[in-house]
Formats: sequence, structure tokens, C-alpha cells
Amino acid sequence: MSGVKTKAAIAGALAALLMSTSAFAVDPGYREPDAEHTLVIDTNKGRVVVEMYPQLAPNHVERLITLTRQHFYDGLVFHRVIEDFMDQTGDPKGTGEGGSSLPDLKAEFTVRKDATFPMTVVAHPAGAVTGFIGAMPVQSQVSEMAAITADGKTSAWGLYCQGVLGMAHSYDPDSGNSQFFMMRGANPSLEAKYTAFGVVISGVDVVRKIKIGEPPVNPDKMLKVQVLADMAPADRPKVQIMDTRSPQFQAYVDQLKKSKGPDLTPCDIKLPVKIAGVEEKSEAAPAPLITQGPASPTPPAGSDPQ
Repeated sequence: MSGVKTKAAIAGALAALLMSTSAFAVDPGYREPDAEHTLVIDTNKGRVVVEMYPQLAPNHVERLITLTRQHFYDGLVFHRVIEDFMDQTGDPKGTGEGGSSLPDLKAEFTVRKDATFPMTVVAHPAGAVTGFIGAMPVQSQVSEMAAITADGKTSAWGLYCQGVLGMAHSYDPDSGNSQFFMMRGANPSLEAKYTAFGVVISGVDVVRKIKIGEPPVNPDKMLKVQVLADMAPADRPKVQIMDTRSPQFQAYVDQLKKSKGPDLTPCDIKLPVKIAGVEEKSEAAPAPLITQGPASPTPPAGSDPQ
């Protein structure tokens, strides 16, 4: 009798597991974020989920994961926030002059790209190629340039569209340490000058709710930052984002080109996201493009690199 009960219990557990899995099955054309390289940032204004890309900046991705697992970021304030530009945080002093005890990082502004580079091409502006790695907007030199380079490769870099994650540094480009920023609006003046290595896949609305100021009065803060892979399955946000390698994405881009014109850029493309199977509502309109930033995301607060 006990054997029958045991078999029934196992069958019930398997059925419950299958139901749990199917409840959040990945929809066609979507994917789950890379849990090992995704941060879940809980702020007093809400949750932000950021996916990072070691293909672009492995040392910067590793740094944020290391500091997150040390709980370094828990409780730190957004000490410098500029409307339509960026939210800067990651300074234990809260002044823009602090950092971690780890050594500074060398800049990873660009990466050398070959035919294996996992880029989905969206457009071919003059002398360049634009597209995505995962959800990250990127640009590269045209592949024909590889014929005249010593290593047979071309350069690629992250685009500073709304929601992109970048590393702050001082006048020294190799001084990135712990401070990072998330873009409230697009700003191409930062490209290939600040390491771009991730993008907000959920919570751009939260990024834009963070209190403005240099520094803000009673600044908002990160309450807790976690690596998605470290969270208990029941506590993980059930996030799906459109897979830029999928035919559904290509159809989505084709439709956008029909409505917005052929000069579509990655910054014009807001990838659809689903939370627990429900599509996340995007803002009514993207933040305006800033061609000349009012300041650069670099400590100390208010400084502007030359």
C-alpha cells in the first residue's frame, strides 16, 4: 500500500511540475534572459531587470556580477540623475567620488568582430552596420573593412539607446570601477567613449521615475541587487523578451520599417517584453534623442571629460 502511495505522490509532484512549467512556457519568437548575466535591481521606485553581454565587455560584466554577489550595491543611492540622459549609481560614498576595493578596469569601448559575432543586422547606414546582440543595440564597421585590417576583423560597439547600461569613469578611460549608469534617453555622443555592456529589458519606466538631481534631494536608491541565476525559482521575475534571432523579430522590424520608414535605427526598436505571459506596456513615446549631452556620466558628479 505504501508503494502505491509513493507512486501516487511522485506522479502528483511530476504533474505539478509540468503545470508550473507550462504556465510560463516561452512563447514563439521570445526567449528568457540569460540568468547568469542578468541583474534584478529592486529600487524604491520599482524593479529593473538588466541583461548584460560578455561578448561586448567581459570584464565589466564580471565586475558587476562580482560586486552584486558581494551585496556591494544594496542600499546605494542614485547620486546623479539627469532628465532624458541617465541615472548614475554604484558609489558607496554617494558623491560620485567613490568605488569598490577592486582594481579599476581597462576600457572595453569596442570589441573586435569576425564572422562568428552573434549580431542580428537591422540596417546598413553609410559605412556601418547596425543591429542587436540579444536585446543589446550595437553597431559595427562594414565587413568589407576586414580585408584591410591586420587581424581580419572589424570593430563593434554598443549603442547608447534608451535603457542601455554603461560604466562611468573619470577623465582616465581606464578608471571604471563600480559606478554604472542606465540611460533615460538615447545619447550617441557616449558611444565608443564609455563601455556599454547591457540593456534594461524590463523596467525602463522605473529608470525614468528615478528622482532627478546632481545630487538629488533625498535620492532614490537600489534596495537590493541580485543575479537572476542566484534567485530561488519562485522568486525570479517571469520575463520573456522577443528573440532578435527569430522570424517573429524580422517580421516585427519589417512592420516598423513600413510605418517609420527605411532609416530605422536600433534605438527606434522597442523589443516587446512579457511579464508572466502578459506583454509589458512601453511608454507612449520614446525619450527624445540627445545629440550633445548636458554632462557625461563620470565621477566626480558634475565633471565633464574633455
